[in-house]
Amino acid sequence: MNTRGVGDPADADRQVLDADQVKHLEFLQGVVSRLANNSFLVKGWALTLTGGLLAFAAGSTSWPIVATALIVLAAFWFLDGYFLHQERLFRTLYDEVRRPRSTVEPFSMDPRPYADRVRWRRSAFSPTLSLFYGGLCVAHLAFLAVLLLG
Repeated sequence: MNTRGVGDPADADRQVLDADQVKHLEFLQGVVSRLANNSFLVKGWALTLTGGLLAFAAGSTSWPIVATALIVLAAFWFLDGYFLHQERLFRTLYDEVRRPRSTVEPFSMDPRPYADRVRWRRSAFSPTLSLFYGGLCVAHLAFLAVLLLG
């Protein structure tokens, strides 16, 4: 039940978005969702492939395989950082479009004007990616040290 009165001042401050802005926001949300899904899939593949390579290296006690797994891990980290960077760019574009008096061209899907606000390095080395890929990297390096020193 709405407890506000008919002439509530809070309603006067609220701006209603037009149908084109709402549709634009839906398009942008679709892109953000796909990028987040891609990031999730990349993490799954990174864990599966690097874990498989480590298991194979353990069976053959081959340090070049571990080194190759590190390269694969770095490639996945780079790719996941790219997806997170793009997601953050599109979220910034989304925030601009949702403003009632937005100056963003209708249905623009170009996040490049916001590249100065969102840096790839900050995205790639965000706490979540750093913990995930950094942890896998530490495990690889420890395994590599055991193979080389043992």
